[in-house]
Amino acid sequence: MVSFPVTFRDGVSAPIVRGDHPIRFGCEAGYSGFMEKTNSPFDLQSGDGSGDPDDPLVSIVIRSYNEAWALPETLGALAEQTYHNWELIVLDSGSTDNSADLIRAAKPKHFIQNKPGTYNPSRVMNHGMRLASSNYVVFLNADATPLNANWLAPLVRPLKDPRVAAVFGCQVPRADCRAVYAADYDRCFGPHRAAPAWPHFFSMVNSGIRKDIWALRGFNEKMQYSEDDEYTRWCRGMGYQFQYVPASCVTHSHNYTPSEAARRQAGEARALAMVWEGDPSHFNFARTVGLGLLNDARRDLAFCFRRRRLLEWPHAVRIRWCQRRARLQGFREGWRTFRQADKRSTVLPPFCSSANKGGAKE
Repeated sequence: MVSFPVTFRDGVSAPIVRGDHPIRFGCEAGYSGFMEKTNSPFDLQSGDGSGDPDDPLVSIVIRSYNEAWALPETLGALAEQTYHNWELIVLDSGSTDNSADLIRAAKPKHFIQNKPGTYNPSRVMNHGMRLASSNYVVFLNADATPLNANWLAPLVRPLKDPRVAAVFGCQVPRADCRAVYAADYDRCFGPHRAAPAWPHFFSMVNSGIRKDIWALRGFNEKMQYSEDDEYTRWCRGMGYQFQYVPASCVTHSHNYTPSEAARRQAGEARALAMVWEGDPSHFNFARTVGLGLLNDARRDLAFCFRRRRLLEWPHAVRIRWCQRRARLQGFREGWRTFRQADKRSTVLPPFCSSANKGGAKE
């Protein structure tokens, strides 16, 4: 077993353990180094309850789509967890690479294959929740690779408190992450993260929720984006807590094209309109696009300067311009669709299907 430290820029270090294959992860949010791919075999039958008898069963739900490039590392990291009492559930959304073969080799308790083009995040997560045998359900994206063998235990610990509805862990970007997106990870998860000052922040990529609380209403299947944000806002409104668990860390990032970044921002803004409690006039061109772009550009410039990536700043400005325009357009569309169309309620009612949809098969 090999262990070596990964160091935050503020001096805090944590070990990475990966069997006989040391892996170094690049991270603009605070880690240094780079990632090496390994082809070490994995067998997830190790999740057999052979650990601490006081460790409750945990259901790990993985969502995947054409991520065969990441699955060997992610599944291998699960096999090496010090917390052994877990089961694996994988829901794939019509992958056309060899993801299915890799998943079958891991022998999950449930492997659900949905038809291509039918993906709805809330529906998939609700399906995973129904399949879970445990009251403690951990969600992990297929391309979110745990950084060490102690990833799972910290996520589970706070969920034992019946007042805690959900938890989410740290994410650090991969070594090839463009500066504009690395800056976002830094604000959300870095050593001096800005997220605690925001009205609300949660990420489902690396997270856990209690099934007994989920059973009260489920994820809202009317939402194609920000379903995790909407669900945890409901939890908070019901008096439950959710916690950030920095000790549970994964490496995860995407280099979106300008059009992809705009599409995601528009979708998230539409979802925000469903739960927005303030005056909708807050979203206007001067504030949302003009002032927002200036603030984004200023923060990105500072980030690029600190990380010696100034040549990437023009690309960052282009991405922010696309995102800001899409944010304004998405919110206005969402407000017209979800709020002006139904003045009886300020928030759409929860919706969770009781039966599987989308042509899923196991």
